Amino acid sequence: MKARTLARWILGATVGSALCAGAFAAEIVVGQVAPHTGLEAKQGLGYAAGLRLAFDSINKQGGVNGNTFTLARLDDRNDPATTVEQTRKLVAEQRPVVLAGYFGSRNLAELLNSGLLERQRLALVGYRTTEIPPANPLLFSVRADVRDELVKLTGHLATVGITRLGLLHEAGADAVVAAADEAAGRAKASFVVRASYAENGRNTGALVSAFLKTPPQAIIMVANGATTAAFIERYRSEGGAAQLFAYSGADIEQLSQRLGEEQMKGVVISQVTPNPYKNTSRLTREFAEAAKAHKPDTPVSYVMMEGYIAGRVIIEAARRQGRAPTREGMVAALNAMSDYDLGGYAVGFKPGARAGSKYVELSIISSEGKIQQ
Repeated sequence: MKARTLARWILGATVGSALCAGAFAAEIVVGQVAPHTGLEAKQGLGYAAGLRLAFDSINKQGGVNGNTFTLARLDDRNDPATTVEQTRKLVAEQRPVVLAGYFGSRNLAELLNSGLLERQRLALVGYRTTEIPPANPLLFSVRADVRDELVKLTGHLATVGITRLGLLHEAGADAVVAAADEAAGRAKASFVVRASYAENGRNTGALVSAFLKTPPQAIIMVANGATTAAFIERYRSEGGAAQLFAYSGADIEQLSQRLGEEQMKGVVISQVTPNPYKNTSRLTREFAEAAKAHKPDTPVSYVMMEGYIAGRVIIEAARRQGRAPTREGMVAALNAMSDYDLGGYAVGFKPGARAGSKYVELSIISSEGKIQQ
């Protein structure tokens, strides 16, 4: 073969290979419908920032099997009906392979009741609720569920001799109440007073009165950040002296922005991800490196760490499918993810159990308003 002919053949083969590879390469769209305005906006935006950190980091490395990731977002203003409406719009216009980072018990319930996930064969990876949702085969939580947090909180209280408890929860959260009673029973404790709030959680006066009338030694709050902050503010101002314990969805950063140091002092919050402010594991080091390299537009937070974990799980599920990830393939890959180690934080799923982690630790707010593990 002459030199010129050989050169043409090599060039043609190279171009052909590139075109073939390019034919498989695609942009994997991940969809999020969450509160980006309103009282819970900081959490929705923080979760989105965490997802983008994971995607930007892998895209910079060339993606997965030639595919890159992009996050498509729409605002639901924390309104359940809008969650469904905006998800329909996002699915129709952006064609996501998977959904991620949803918020709100009723928002998630409305989405499941709509049948949209089943019709579209779409998995939802990562969500925050103040209820324990049903074990739907298309739901994949990357965190411990509320049951695990209640066990940790009641167990801790029992070790220091606190057994007369109060429970603040969202109205209609029957599974949470049952889980709380079960956890308290195991710790040889009991709830002497309970109070529930409507979804907007604005009537904190009645809630505070219930706990002042029958004072418990400690109050466990399974409530969103806005409601928890409003409750603490009023409870402390009216002389409430019980120790206060919040579940992770209250968002420690949101509380610290609204409440003063005296109001926050001694508040304990269960956390379901490693501390994003400490480089104590491979996961936290990689998170810190990603935040430094890509400079998210919201401050580093626990909710951002959770979004980053969800993004990493989605990337791994896409990697396991090869060159052409699909919605059905995403569900299958997630279901087969039994023990994925992100570096000090393992995620795995099995039938009937959609909480992908058991990781729970407690944070306490010091007298200086700082987080202590």
